[in-house]
Amino acid sequence: MSFFPSPLLDAFSALVDRLAGLLQPLAADASTALAVVLLTVLVRIAVHPLSRAAVRGQQARARLAPRIAALQEKHGRRPERLQRAILDLHAEEKVSPFAGILPGLLQAPAFLLLYALFSSGDRMGGHALLGAPLDGRWAGALGDGGPFGPAGLVHLGLFAAALAVAAYQYLRTRRETARARAEAEAEAGAEAQAKTGTRRRTPPVPQGPAAAVGRFLPLLSFGTAVTVAVVPLAVALHLVTSTTWSVVERALLMRRPLPPRVPTHA
Repeated sequence: MSFFPSPLLDAFSALVDRLAGLLQPLAADASTALAVVLLTVLVRIAVHPLSRAAVRGQQARARLAPRIAALQEKHGRRPERLQRAILDLHAEEKVSPFAGILPGLLQAPAFLLLYALFSSGDRMGGHALLGAPLDGRWAGALGDGGPFGPAGLVHLGLFAAALAVAAYQYLRTRRETARARAEAEAEAGAEAQAKTGTRRRTPPVPQGPAAAVGRFLPLLSFGTAVTVAVVPLAVALHLVTSTTWSVVERALLMRRPLPPRVPTHA
């Protein structure tokens, strides 16, 4: 049973069919699979401005890390006061802690529509990619030819691609987190030395829910690989395309230098 009304699914199905028809001369029997990829790319292009804003927001938050560390040192024993001070700092510098959520939220409808469309065999049945039904799952492929059968190999290929992208994203996120923290600690130490004449040996370590999320966040990249194994092939294709786009997009955006440092208030 779908959460979407039938007219909406019919319209979305017609859109996928129209794209597949346009791609038929290029992709032949794989035109519907290529239509899913193209649809994913169009969605990612549409949300690119928000993705760019999310990366800039992350850079701005990294830039504010020394001031947040100072607030943690000042209000560490008063969590409510600390939370209010951090929110005030974000508001003062016009930095939203939730900017990174919007791109994912706006992509969710495409994922859910594709899932609903390819989970109902009466709408998109009969479409395949290299012999693997687009509405089929990995478990079905294992029972029809095994892991190295035609359908099994397609699923394994997507699963391997998802793991490769997830591993790269995991390692990159770990490096970015470590680098941002090292820069924040170095800057906080320099500011402490300038104010007191003594260098702080052990800058405060972030605590609380935000720190826990920061430690857990890199592992979320492997969630896509797990999802690919249980959703219809068309949805898996969408996820792999979208996450690959995310990794490339983020790598390109992060190559830009950080915005100018915000002066620390006395």
